[in-house]
Parts: sequence; C-alpha cells; structure tokens
Amino acid sequence: MKLGHVLEEIGGILPGHRFASVRAGVEMAMIDAAAKSVGVPLWKLFGGASNSITTDITEHYSSIVFIDVDLNVQIPIVSPAEASYLAAKYREEGFKTLKLKVGKNLKADIQVLQAIREVHPASSFILDANEGYKTEEAIEVLQKLYEMKVTPVLFEQPVHRDNWEGLRHVTRVAKYRFGVSVAADESCRDLTDLKRIVKDDVVDVVNIKLAKSGVLEALEVIELARSSGIELMIGGMVETRLAMGFSGHLAAGIGCFRFIDLDTPLLLAGDPVQGGYKASGAVYEFNDEGGHGGYLY
Repeated sequence: MKLGHVLEEIGGILPGHRFASVRAGVEMAMIDAAAKSVGVPLWKLFGGASNSITTDITEHYSSIVFIDVDLNVQIPIVSPAEASYLAAKYREEGFKTLKLKVGKNLKADIQVLQAIREVHPASSFILDANEGYKTEEAIEVLQKLYEMKVTPVLFEQPVHRDNWEGLRHVTRVAKYRFGVSVAADESCRDLTDLKRIVKDDVVDVVNIKLAKSGVLEALEVIELARSSGIELMIGGMVETRLAMGFSGHLAAGIGCFRFIDLDTPLLLAGDPVQGGYKASGAVYEFNDEGGHGGYLY
C-alpha cells in the first residue's frame, strides 16, 4: 500500500481537530519511516529550499521572545526586572527579535515592554496575546507602543478565537494605523478556519502548528495561504525535539515561513533526543541523514 493511502486511512480513523495531535504524531512517524527507507532527509522531502532555520525562544510567565530572521526566543510573563535580565541574556546569545506573551494585564504588559526596551533598544518585537485581550484593549496596546516608538513586527491572536469581527477590526487598525501585521493562531486550527479567514480577509498571517491540524492538513493550509497572499508562521505545542525537529525540517524544506517559533527544545531541562539537527543559538542546521535523523536514547 502506498504512503498516501495509509495517511488517508489514518485521517479517517483520527478525524478532525479533536484527534489532531495524535494524528500528527502518527503521520510524522509514517513520513519519517518512508523518508528513511529511501535515505532522504525530511527537509529535502519537503522541497529542499534550505537545510537550516533560525527560531525564537520562549520563557513562560508576561513572555518575551527573541526572533532572528528564521528563529525567535520568548521571555515569559515575568516582572519588569526579570524581563530585563532575560532580554539581556538572549541578546548575548544572538536573538534579535523578542516575542512577548501579553494579554493578562495591560498595565503590566506595557511596563515589561518598557523594561526590555531599555536594555535592548534595537530589538524587534512579536506580541502574542493568546486570545487575552478584548478588541479595544488590543488596539490600546498598539497605541501605547506607538507612543513608545515601538512597532511590533507581529501581533499574534489578540482576541478570542471566535471573535472574528474583533480580530478583523484589530487587523485593519493594526495595519493601516500602526503598520503592524496580525496573525491568527487559535483562530486558524484547520483548513475550514483558513477558508473563513481568506473569505473575510481577517488577518495577514496564520500560525501553522502540526499538532493543531496534523501534517497533511497543515500542508493544505500552507498551500491555500500561499495562494491567497497570507504570510506564514510556524510554531508548536510544547513538543520535544522529535516533533519540533519535524516541524523544523518542514519549515526549512518548504522555505516560505516569515516567522519561526520552534524554541521548546531549547528550554527543556534535559534532552532525550540525539541527532536530527545541530542547534547553535537561534540557528538549527539539519543533517543529511534519512528522515528526521533524530533518535531517542
């Protein structure tokens, strides 16, 4: 039986968003096995655009992330003093863009941004609200940042996933008043969500997560987004280096992602995976071994 037929059967057994993370794991294993059988690394299987990416890094509690051209780093929801320390630390490690988790407390979010700006004035920012703001609060954040002369490179999921009109409104204001792109994460779980985003012109960017949609549906989402002029981000759901590495192979091979947020392996206390790629600061470089190239040990 051909791989495509097997993957179709898996999709029928584990359908929809409810089983997406399980389906993604099975799909990854099957695709990895097929690539290994012919000695082709995953990044080449997915197109071979590049064998490396640059990611951000996240630390959790108001979170900030540093992004390079390909990879970013996050600083969690923390006090302004802690945020300053983390910003300085990640700057020394080569991360140039900060991803900041916001949406819990508007005043505290602004204080953290101000603290980071003092120690890393040349940094770029991504804001990730994880559905945390009301529509007008999201716009207020952008206004406060504008007054601080800070323009985020991206504002990710500012409002609740089902607040489509609010998300569309924030996107319009962000783009035309402040020059900021808005991304859908929770509002783009699958192809059905993306079709609505395209139809109603809701956001500028969508965040692809393989555990959110599965591998095959993610590829369909990527194809439709590209053909519709929507930019792409790739992230994860707190996976280990096996799953994050697979996502990294995909991002490197396809080569069309503007934002890459695959930092979880950098934050693990221990790494149970050997091989697959070499991490040097924000840069992941994938090897030429067949398939993923990584193994549990």
